[in-house]
Amino acid sequence: MKVYKTNEIKNISLLGSKGSGKTTLAESMLFECGVINRRGSVEAGNTVSDYYPVEKEYGYSVLSTVFYAEYNNKKLNFFDCPGMDDFVGNAVTALNVTDAGVILVNGQYGVEVGTQNIFRTASSIKKPIIFAINKLDTDTADYDNVLNQLKDTFGPKVVPVQFPVACGAGFNSVVDILLMKQLTWGPDGGKPTIYDIAPEHKDRADEMYQALVEMAAENDETLMDKFFEEGVLSDQEMLEGVRKGLIDSSLYPVFCVSALKDMGVRRLMEALGDIVPFVTEMPAPVDTAGNEIKVDANGPVSLFFFKTSVEPHIGEVSYFKVMSGTLKAGADLTNMNRSSKERLAQINAVCGQIKTPVDTLEAGDIGAAVKLKDVRTGNTLNDKDVDYIFDFIKFPAPKYRRAIKALNESDTEKLSAVLTRLHEEDPTWLVEQSKELKQTIVSGQGEFHLRTLKWRIENQDKIQVEYQEPKIPYRETITKAARADYRHKKQSGGSGQFGEVHLIIEPYKEGMPEPDTYRFGNQEFKMNVKDKQELPLEWGGKVVIYNCIVGGAIDARFIPAIVKGIMDRMEQGPLTGSYARDVRVCIYDGKMHPVDSNEISFRLAARNAFSEAFRNANPKVLEPIYDVEVLMPAESMGDVMSDLQGRRAMIMGMNEANGLQKIDAKVPLKEMSSYSTALSSLTGGRASFTMNFASYELVPTDVQEKLLKEYEESKKDED
Repeated sequence: MKVYKTNEIKNISLLGSKGSGKTTLAESMLFECGVINRRGSVEAGNTVSDYYPVEKEYGYSVLSTVFYAEYNNKKLNFFDCPGMDDFVGNAVTALNVTDAGVILVNGQYGVEVGTQNIFRTASSIKKPIIFAINKLDTDTADYDNVLNQLKDTFGPKVVPVQFPVACGAGFNSVVDILLMKQLTWGPDGGKPTIYDIAPEHKDRADEMYQALVEMAAENDETLMDKFFEEGVLSDQEMLEGVRKGLIDSSLYPVFCVSALKDMGVRRLMEALGDIVPFVTEMPAPVDTAGNEIKVDANGPVSLFFFKTSVEPHIGEVSYFKVMSGTLKAGADLTNMNRSSKERLAQINAVCGQIKTPVDTLEAGDIGAAVKLKDVRTGNTLNDKDVDYIFDFIKFPAPKYRRAIKALNESDTEKLSAVLTRLHEEDPTWLVEQSKELKQTIVSGQGEFHLRTLKWRIENQDKIQVEYQEPKIPYRETITKAARADYRHKKQSGGSGQFGEVHLIIEPYKEGMPEPDTYRFGNQEFKMNVKDKQELPLEWGGKVVIYNCIVGGAIDARFIPAIVKGIMDRMEQGPLTGSYARDVRVCIYDGKMHPVDSNEISFRLAARNAFSEAFRNANPKVLEPIYDVEVLMPAESMGDVMSDLQGRRAMIMGMNEANGLQKIDAKVPLKEMSSYSTALSSLTGGRASFTMNFASYELVPTDVQEKLLKEYEESKKDED
């Protein structure tokens, strides 16, 4: 393979809903470029892209596949991304390291929820977007309807650059507005025959050409002036205007293809080579220090590792983008994230599971290395004296969570290592060893996402696992002030144990005045603050502890033990065993014994005094509330609304968003356990949602009573 210069490299993501034909398009592209001499099919399980065992099992993409196509003296690096929303993390990664996204739209179904989701993802990170209407050879394909849907959904920036002469079984010809020619294919597709546009299509082509020229000229003052003066642009000027329009997201060109019949594929690649921005035309990447790093082949060598996978017959493969410089095989680099040295003895150009050794990769190119010593997803490797670190990929929050455990306890440690490795392969699989819940929690983008995780663990790593309902991380707090005291006294031969603690607790709020005087019944308690500890809690909220002891009732050396006793109960609240938060404590009195008092005595006394006061302070249980946004077709609105209300949701707003209905709600985490499955069932898979933590709020009284009863029963079982 020749060494491609930075200005000869284009990086492109293939995106779209499940079933839109991305993998089939990838296969036709590779065939057209001569990388393969026979096209495989998804049904036969022999495509270049879907080569992982789990993909062969399911029959569609689960992980993104990197492949390149050498076409017209350019190197086009493609990422074939999964279409299911559950695997959106792969698309997020791809979009962050490519320069444009081609969104395939199914010519039968038009704009689907998945189309809108991926468009929104690409737009949020300001990537150029190109549409390609695929499957125009199917019986129910309707180009005009799909084009209107695209315009209605994504606005006037959608501009066709091709239209088909006919759809359905007769699809074999398109009018190309960029060329102002008609392209026609034989039954086997491939290279088209190019004709002048037939008279019956000329008026429509002229109208589309005029609209395209106007939009292309809008992106460059020189082109605009020429257009006003002459009314036309040259082919090269047109391509330049479209490319600039893509860079500033002012137009979204629309192409026509039949990936299955290899019609329009060659022309699409040619056009992508012309209109997709070069890596040097896109905004320069920014490192963690906020510095723009120029994509320059003459700069210092810097690599960003965006993907790790364990691949059949190869082992661990680490994928990288050359952010700067010219990488040579055998380079010695420094891992900036792990402070280790790494030698890249061999570097490869990537075409699915085919890895072709190369000597050199220039800035902007994509490559892979096999079995590196100490490289993880997200790491930056640099030449000496270079301090760049990249961390620009931000993944969506998880939507579905389950507790996981190995059926055989002896596999527990092995399972932990496997989960860590699988998180490297797909960072949207999150793994948490929860000390609070005493469970291993795995989170992902949906039920199928986690089902895939389970399949891989059981079939590839041979560990049998089960999912369980995850516990909810409740919190406990108090709503009024209360007082308690407790004496711990124990005598069992020799020195005994003695400690007595008197304390007052009350709800803590930011900015509240320092404690002064409290009244309980007919007694008044005056606080004399000697010391204050304000402790932020790792689980949220605070505990503030005041030492108000006067007259030496308790020696200062026992105060740390009293604080530990209080923290014991903050970590295991008296109501449900959940973390407590937002409590202010005044230790105002107590007693000690000159011989029998020790730290453990005061720790136990404080623990019990705090528990008693907490129970008397009108305690409440708090539950995590999430902001939930649901997108759905209008006809599903009523069903989705009813379902949310049944989940104790508080509806915050409803409106329309790009042709879909949107509901914003606040929903308890407890009620979101299987929401992705329920939503898919309610809407036939045509809806999607996002959820992000919002706050902790009081649970309803009936829910609290149920939680307290369940906790008491569990304590009896333990006893």
